[in-house]
Amino acid sequence: MSATASPAPRRRTSRLGWNVLGLLVFATAGFPVYWMLDTAVKPAKDAIDPDPSLLPTGFTLANFRRALAIADFWGPVGRSLVVSVSVVLIGLVVGTLAALAISRFAFRGRKVVIVGILAVQMVPLVAMIIPVFLLLNDLGQYDKLPGLIITYLTFILPFTVWTLRGFIVNIPRELEEAAMVDGCSRTGAFLRVVFPLLAPGMVATSVYGFIQAWNEYLYALMLLSQEHQTATVWLGNFTTKNGTEYAPMMAGATLMAVPIVVLFLIIQRKMAAGLTAGAVKG
Repeated sequence: MSATASPAPRRRTSRLGWNVLGLLVFATAGFPVYWMLDTAVKPAKDAIDPDPSLLPTGFTLANFRRALAIADFWGPVGRSLVVSVSVVLIGLVVGTLAALAISRFAFRGRKVVIVGILAVQMVPLVAMIIPVFLLLNDLGQYDKLPGLIITYLTFILPFTVWTLRGFIVNIPRELEEAAMVDGCSRTGAFLRVVFPLLAPGMVATSVYGFIQAWNEYLYALMLLSQEHQTATVWLGNFTTKNGTEYAPMMAGATLMAVPIVVLFLIIQRKMAAGLTAGAVKG
């Protein structure tokens, strides 16, 4: 009797251990966000206190007013939105077509293309900044948003193609063949059968691309002048020769996080479905 009852306490202990581990991971990942929000709403003098308190010491919106007043906040945010949305839309269209070609068609050099996609993702972004600068300068796209969009696509497209390929491979070919037997063309079969099943994966991939383009700093700093700066570069205005205004900077970072949070809240269900749809081979 005792032998059959012993697994239950072990399971409870194991579950408790995993719960504690999950709470530790959550606290580790969530603490920077909490500290950003706490610093954003506390008085500026408390943000530079050498002995800071982990608990909120005050509440003020002066930091947000300061962030909105410095160096035209809405201009950089608008440019970041234009760049991020353009990267997502272009990346989805081109990436979906490329992933479909790699997944559904056999052509010479197919394996080379797949290996090339993986190889591009392994190259450090900082290693490409000088060639990218010289190329955009020769094309007349330096200090222009289209040039920055093209640059972002070079490292977001490979991930998009590779991820969408995994989703398309897990969609049975028989579904397309059945639709074509019923009179659909190959394009019609894709739009009516594959595309709806691929939608969750496209949502998950687009969120990744949007976050990457929205948060990118190095290329935006090197390829755009201050007149055309994006939101991430705009945050650098809080660091001057007199020091760093940490409280307004955290308020600005909080404002920058709002579009990401809103986007995630809108499509969180589709994103969760997309992250798990490709996990099991169909």
